[in-house]
Amino acid sequence: MMNWLWTAGLMILLLTSLQVSAQQVKPGEGTSRFSLDEGWLFHLGDIPFAPLLGHGASYMASKAGIAPGAAAVDYDDSQWLSLNLPHDWAIEQPVDSTENISQGYHKRGFGWYRRRFKLDTADKGKNLELQFEGIATHATIWVNGQVVYRSWSAYNAFYIDITAIARYGEDVNTIAVKVDANAMEGWWYEGAGIYRHTWLVKRSPVHIVTDGVFAHPVLLSAAGDQTPASETTNLAHDNWCIPAEITIANTGKQKASPHINISLYNRHHQLVTTADTVATVNALEQTTVKLNLSVTNPLRWTLEDPALYTVVTKLQSNNDNDEVITRCGFRTIRFDADSGFYLNNKRVKIKGVCNHIDHAGVGTAVPDALWDFRMQKIKEMGANAYRCAHNAPASRILDLCDSLGILVMDENRNFNTSPEYLAQLAWLVKRDRNHPSVILWSVFNEEPIQGTETGYEMVRRLSKQVKIRDTTRPVTAAMNGGFFSEINVSQAVDVVGFNYEIKHYDRFHALNPRKPVTSSEDASGVMVRGEYYTNTVKHILDAYDTQAPSWGATHRKAWKLIDERPWMAGAFVWTGFDYHGEPTPFRWPTVSSNFGILDLCGFPKTAFYLRQALWIKDKPILHIAPHWNFPKDSIGKPVKVMVISNAEKVKLLLNGKTIGEQQNDPYNMVSWQVPYKPGKLEAIGFRNGKQVSRFQVQTTGAPVRLRLTPFRPALDNSGTDATPVTVEALDANGRHVPDANLPVSFNTSNAGRIIGLGNGNPNSHEPEKGNHQSLFNGFAQVIVQPLKGETTNLVLEATAPGLEPATLSIPLQQVAAQPSLPASASILTLDKWRMSPVFNTRPNPAMALSDNDMNSWMATQPGKLQEATSSGYVIYRAAFTPYAAQQEMGGNIYLKPINGDVEIWINDKKIAEQTVSPVAKEIKIPFPVGKTHTINILVKQEKGTYTGLNGPVIVAE
Repeated sequence: MMNWLWTAGLMILLLTSLQVSAQQVKPGEGTSRFSLDEGWLFHLGDIPFAPLLGHGASYMASKAGIAPGAAAVDYDDSQWLSLNLPHDWAIEQPVDSTENISQGYHKRGFGWYRRRFKLDTADKGKNLELQFEGIATHATIWVNGQVVYRSWSAYNAFYIDITAIARYGEDVNTIAVKVDANAMEGWWYEGAGIYRHTWLVKRSPVHIVTDGVFAHPVLLSAAGDQTPASETTNLAHDNWCIPAEITIANTGKQKASPHINISLYNRHHQLVTTADTVATVNALEQTTVKLNLSVTNPLRWTLEDPALYTVVTKLQSNNDNDEVITRCGFRTIRFDADSGFYLNNKRVKIKGVCNHIDHAGVGTAVPDALWDFRMQKIKEMGANAYRCAHNAPASRILDLCDSLGILVMDENRNFNTSPEYLAQLAWLVKRDRNHPSVILWSVFNEEPIQGTETGYEMVRRLSKQVKIRDTTRPVTAAMNGGFFSEINVSQAVDVVGFNYEIKHYDRFHALNPRKPVTSSEDASGVMVRGEYYTNTVKHILDAYDTQAPSWGATHRKAWKLIDERPWMAGAFVWTGFDYHGEPTPFRWPTVSSNFGILDLCGFPKTAFYLRQALWIKDKPILHIAPHWNFPKDSIGKPVKVMVISNAEKVKLLLNGKTIGEQQNDPYNMVSWQVPYKPGKLEAIGFRNGKQVSRFQVQTTGAPVRLRLTPFRPALDNSGTDATPVTVEALDANGRHVPDANLPVSFNTSNAGRIIGLGNGNPNSHEPEKGNHQSLFNGFAQVIVQPLKGETTNLVLEATAPGLEPATLSIPLQQVAAQPSLPASASILTLDKWRMSPVFNTRPNPAMALSDNDMNSWMATQPGKLQEATSSGYVIYRAAFTPYAAQQEMGGNIYLKPINGDVEIWINDKKIAEQTVSPVAKEIKIPFPVGKTHTINILVKQEKGTYTGLNGPVIVAE
């Protein structure tokens, strides 16, 4: 009951924090943010570009807007798979022993995505920006046939200004993305595809750029100077400043002088203070303005009460308006070489976990709601810090850390000082520097040149790039060697990060007594949930915290070494959750890691309760390992029983009879060897001679029925919400059966779908997509997602042979969906036309161009009518490849009305003519079967009239 109440309390805190977050992070006035996650088309595998052989093809392929192959606007994607983002195609592939061990034996390869959308003509002149939050791994992006971006990071977001090349009205915009997931940035499972969100942002021409507001509070010294990231014990005042920086861009045609206002609101949405100024920004340029907000006695952001304030930045310039809403927190941080880390001048031991970004069933394509689940588990285990290992996190993670009171080590992925990679680091700092949760910038993890002058010089440059953009937080690097070289990375950072190397803690501190130190990564203890005997042949590791790889240590030993050294700021445990890949200490058939405090689904291992006992001091913790279900032939044989507690003394009883009573070791805990006898094994914790906690495990009967328990009792019908559902087997008395290992099948109602399954077994090869999953040591997990707009309950059914089935009905709450741009259908549009010069006499309508004639006929666009300067004849010509179905069945070309007498020729044959001008209705022209066709349109024009193709030319069945 005690643990349930605590979990419920965390759940209320989490949901309340997120509701506040949703109110504060709303689209600003003048800015519209539209989701592009729905309606993508996907092709698994590469589509190589055809070789260029002719002069004409070579010439045109080098021109803007005429991308070939699957990047082309008119490419046939009608048979591609339709899906919504986020998407990770690697997790959909079966595990394969011939694939990369680090990637969890999942095949990655290449993939293509395409999406079409329309823009209203009222959007013309606005600033238009595509935003991709993450693509694994390398990607090339085309918009309307033009290469607009090449991404060399799986983890960094990127923003693409498409203002100059956007199309409006009936003219469709086309995005094409080629993803190379064979490229690797890490040695862990990285997924494959567009695994984070995509957006289109519409702004006024004069606007605040993305990540363009820096509004991080700093404490003022007694003299009124800014003292970022620290405070001294003798400061009696509480005077603060927000030295805001606002970067403004102007994609309009005229110089602008916008009025800028910045206002601070407290958690109750009450105005605290405000300031304003006028900026000047030239056309097609940017400028940065600075404003100061003075604040006295603000509510501090703490781990217990993470108070968040809201900064509202407004821009007004004639008809241009923009607004950006930013959250911030008032707190100071300080790393001391003698006594560790201080938050608001209060010493805090960092109790952190490192985490990769994948989860059972969904891989790296983690829905926002699943991050809520994962962060609650981290908070519940007693952790107060999160290391983003080893890359930029999803923005949702940092929002949750802000709201829940979790400290963050934000980590750069690529250790490289070339302009490309310096830009990646700069982006990370700019995006994340307003988050009060972020306390450290980590510039690398475990680089071989860390003990060299080269490494030192590179970190010096990376640190400089950070501090150009943020001086309020120290820079660190996660080192696993090189500490004692004459010149090494530790000399270039503010806080030295130790990965393992526990044998060198004391020596380094003795030689560098003025250098702050933290463990940036430690432990790497390995265990399998629910297993209590090690069998290396079967790749089973006991869950008593007895094993670690050669470089690591058990959870108990690792924390003892940190906790007993006051000058160690704290630790980040490897890892909070298991992850796909890196199956230490085994290889195939093990396919995921064993390091997690929680397994791949988020089910607790023994390490979870150990960390609670080691880290939580303000509430009683008590747990018993193992369960008490063993075969009959185990009766009378000794079983190791570990009691995990933060009590002073622990008593153990079996079937009401005392087994023993021990003084608890606060690091190692207490253990007994207990002859097994079915029944009830019970532990009681005492402090100051009084009972403070009680826990028991019981021998259960055989499983007779299933139970389904959602993380959240209700979901919204936005189409993006989701929840993990715990699947377990119960005995006849309704008790959880911890050793149940049996197959389960699932079915959902039409209101929802299953987006992933798992059971936390590192040796499981069961598909993580579909509707079947086996319980592993008592548990499995199903992740369900409601369909957009559904109003009936989402019903999940679970069945297993010989067991009573379970049914779960989750209410769906109606909410306003995130604004999104609808995806346009796959319709072939002819947009590559050539227009002949004006002929005085009627030419051959089927005349063709020479392959090397690039000048006598001009390119023209449908919908761009021009005034005829002379009377005569003009030919419009286009070649096209119909979609596959049209090649076999034939089809029709649909033309908007054309001014003038018209003849239409297909493949050198006249198909239709128009002799009445203008025609009030659309012209429908049939074309025959075949792979390629040429259309020539002969127009007799009169001087002074507007002539041309009067709108998009569509090819359809």
